[in-house]
Amino acid sequence: MTQTVRGNAVQQDATGSVVDRPTISGGHLVAKALRAEGVDTIFTLCGGHIIDIYDGCVDEGISVIDVRHEQVAAHAADGYARITGTPGCAVVTAGPGTSDAVTGVANALRAESPMLLIGGQGALSQHKMGSLQDLPHVDMMAPITKFSATVPSTARAADLVSMAFRECYAGAPGPSFLEIPRDVLDASVPLEQARLPEAGHYRASRSALGDPAAIEKLAELVSRAEKPCVLLGSQVWTCRATDAAIEFVRELGVPAFMNGAGRGTLPPNDPMHFQLARRHAFTEADLIIVVGTPFDFRMGYGKRLSPTAKVVQIDLDYRTVGKNRDIDLGIVGDAGTVLSAVTAASAGSIRRDRRSWIQELRAVEDTAYQKRLPRQHSASSPIDPYRLVHEINEFLTEDSIYIGDGGDIVTFSGQVVQPKSPGHWMDPGPLGTLGVGVPFVLAAKHARPDKEVVALFGDGAFSLTGWDFETLVRYNLPFVGIVGNNSSMNQIRYGQAQKYGEDRARVGNTLGDVPYDQFARMLGGHGEEVRDPADIAPALQRARESGKPSLINVWVDPDVYAPGTMNQTMYK
Repeated sequence: MTQTVRGNAVQQDATGSVVDRPTISGGHLVAKALRAEGVDTIFTLCGGHIIDIYDGCVDEGISVIDVRHEQVAAHAADGYARITGTPGCAVVTAGPGTSDAVTGVANALRAESPMLLIGGQGALSQHKMGSLQDLPHVDMMAPITKFSATVPSTARAADLVSMAFRECYAGAPGPSFLEIPRDVLDASVPLEQARLPEAGHYRASRSALGDPAAIEKLAELVSRAEKPCVLLGSQVWTCRATDAAIEFVRELGVPAFMNGAGRGTLPPNDPMHFQLARRHAFTEADLIIVVGTPFDFRMGYGKRLSPTAKVVQIDLDYRTVGKNRDIDLGIVGDAGTVLSAVTAASAGSIRRDRRSWIQELRAVEDTAYQKRLPRQHSASSPIDPYRLVHEINEFLTEDSIYIGDGGDIVTFSGQVVQPKSPGHWMDPGPLGTLGVGVPFVLAAKHARPDKEVVALFGDGAFSLTGWDFETLVRYNLPFVGIVGNNSSMNQIRYGQAQKYGEDRARVGNTLGDVPYDQFARMLGGHGEEVRDPADIAPALQRARESGKPSLINVWVDPDVYAPGTMNQTMYK
């Protein structure tokens, strides 16, 4: 006979003597497993199915950050993983709580971000009986996660959490999902019956080297190339390969371009850092090395690379290598480990003189910059978006984490804004999810309170998750926020105008003239409105000095579109 009393199971042994054995609940087992993985924060919206996890988190010293929408919780977990290098975690209730989080999980999948979503579920004793908020969560999540499962018993709660994290890091990182039935989570079991994996002892290192012969081959290709270049993608930051990438670029004399979270790997003034000459480089290079970036729409599915160049792809996921375009060499492995090995293998090799190639790229870079410079200094009103993003770029310091959340306005920023340090650029990633901005701010500022966070929103993007601005106020997480306000979903508007004509360009994409500065002040933050471009820099400085979550509502020209918007293949 067994009963649970204040955390102990009171049992009779074979002689009839009463023996106290310590017990532990499912929620506390989950919290212990999270702590073993290095998780120090969960993002959540409360529900009756999941509250025992909160109780466990309190005991384990894990912060519980409560938000206003489950999508925000999932995006914040994604953002937390990107900033910290440890997996993020969101905890939501069953049914609509879990389904609300689907978008955040899907975004993490395409962005290769390791996070665990834990969802509640009705009690096993009520399985298939129509319990409150019952949905087939595991089936729903399976296509957008690396692992999706139900915790079948209380004793297995921690074990399944560790299993989910293990799958998060199989190949390229990504999200996992666990649902935990209410009676499984709330029940307690004798501690010795619970499977509780020990920190650091339940998954392997993922710093895979790749084929040594391929490493030697790449070193040979680099040494022989006259016009090499490298694209450093998001996996350079995911693998924390900054130092290895810098050494590779500088030691071997390979001009570098960066995208996604790889932005900031090299500082903007580095002689091997290039941004605006990428098209020229991909057309003229004889060796193109692509690190941690798939040949997806951002790369024209590989068609933007010279057909005569040698193309090398390095990636954590074998499924990405050679997808959509043939390659000359593919290496599956950790970006830092592979790049360091290639640098070492190239030691002592004779390299071609590439000064003329670097000068050629620099001339293209400078010409493109000078062509755009008048617009970056434009005094027009409504404000040219190039002027806005120029002022933001000038405002950033080495400690500024930049977050972009929007369509057309963030496309402008991708051409101009250059983070000054590695890991200081955040955007949705290839899913193109609007609404990540406020959750990413929440994650970044909570994880790195020593850093300044600067976020640029489109007005449509901010509207999706903007109510959690109040969460930032509530948790005293100051940041500098800018809304590029054109009262439109302008990226879609442009496409409609091109396909159907100007008379149908405003169907389904026009927003109201919302004074977001007033919204910020209403919720206890700092807010300002800007209509004159000369007022942008002073407003940014006042927001920085306010010590509050802030929104600067900048009215930008609705009839100006980013080149990237005008070149989108979806409209051709």
